[in-house]
Amino acid sequence: MATRILESRFEHLSVNDENDPNDGTKYQKSKITSSSTTSASQLSQTASRANLLKIAVLNQNTTNTIVSVPSQSSQWRSSRADFDDGARAERKSAATYEDQQTAPKPKVFHLGMFEIGRPLGKGKFGRVYLARERSSGFVCALKVLHKNELKHGNAETQVRREIEIQSNLRHPNILRLFGHFHDSKRIFLILEFAGKGELYKHLRRENRFPEWKAAQYVSQMAAALKYCHKKHIIHRDIKPENILLGIHGEIKLSDFGWSVHAPSNRRSTLCGTLDYLPPEMLKPGRDKNIYSNKVDLWSLGVLTYEFLVGEAPFEDTPVMTQRKIARGEMTVPSFVSAEARDLIKRLLVLDPEKRISLDQVQEHPWIIKYCVKGERATMRESKSTGSKNSSEE
Repeated sequence: MATRILESRFEHLSVNDENDPNDGTKYQKSKITSSSTTSASQLSQTASRANLLKIAVLNQNTTNTIVSVPSQSSQWRSSRADFDDGARAERKSAATYEDQQTAPKPKVFHLGMFEIGRPLGKGKFGRVYLARERSSGFVCALKVLHKNELKHGNAETQVRREIEIQSNLRHPNILRLFGHFHDSKRIFLILEFAGKGELYKHLRRENRFPEWKAAQYVSQMAAALKYCHKKHIIHRDIKPENILLGIHGEIKLSDFGWSVHAPSNRRSTLCGTLDYLPPEMLKPGRDKNIYSNKVDLWSLGVLTYEFLVGEAPFEDTPVMTQRKIARGEMTVPSFVSAEARDLIKRLLVLDPEKRISLDQVQEHPWIIKYCVKGERATMRESKSTGSKNSSEE
């Protein structure tokens, strides 16, 4: 009964079972076939699931070719209209009955279309796998969510919101959601493949990032959030675990399950992760705390601190964390530069209206130092450090 209820809520999705509707045979994992972006020798019939990651990296590192699906913009387009009302009105007025009759049918996805590789990560309700679309060779990530687990975890709304919002976002620092489909038991999200994985793992491995790297990450995060806010999207769950890195080390903001499309820019739902929650979401004695997209600015300040220090500024027991956030009690270690300390303190301001804006973040001296004036110097520094480490080994 629970599964039926959940399935009915996804009636708007392109539905198909795990089997290709054209052949009626059971899906079987077959050998990887060659594509236009990779030579036949690299993609031989004996290629294994383990080689799929190598193929993905090779494809994305190739300078003369681009890994993409032919007519990608039409094949991977979401069924949802763009949030921009002007664009929606323009498309609606331009469409005629004749156009609708002659227009090609949208791509209908099913599991048999994909070669499944190794797991990339595990979430609360499912796993993410490296995958490759068989006919085109398009490398992507396939997020598999189990309907019964979503039902028991009361997460149906989050998944619908994630699909609705993320499929309409187009920004180099935001993970793309290309499409979605489902069968009787699972929901599948077709996502952009972020070659260097979770930022959280990189941070734990390095303990804390050097300032040049942290500044570049913060700058990219500011660009992604600025784009979201222009579309009236509040992310509400910014943290290292929800950020991925592309094959060239670029930021990819992901996990829009807690995000919301709020044209009024005002919300009252309590959600997110405690260490990153702003004080306006934690005011005691009130059933609902009204807040705006400036909650993402506070979270960006917490993120900046964690990049540079290795831990969140208010990290403690739940009760103490909440108390510290409400009072803005934190200490920035002496090894953090004066410019970085200034940016953190301008973001972690109790009054949301007095927080530095995203435009000001991008123009802050610390960001300018490492992302504009010092970009080439820091890149040379990182390369020389890498060469030195290699020679020492």
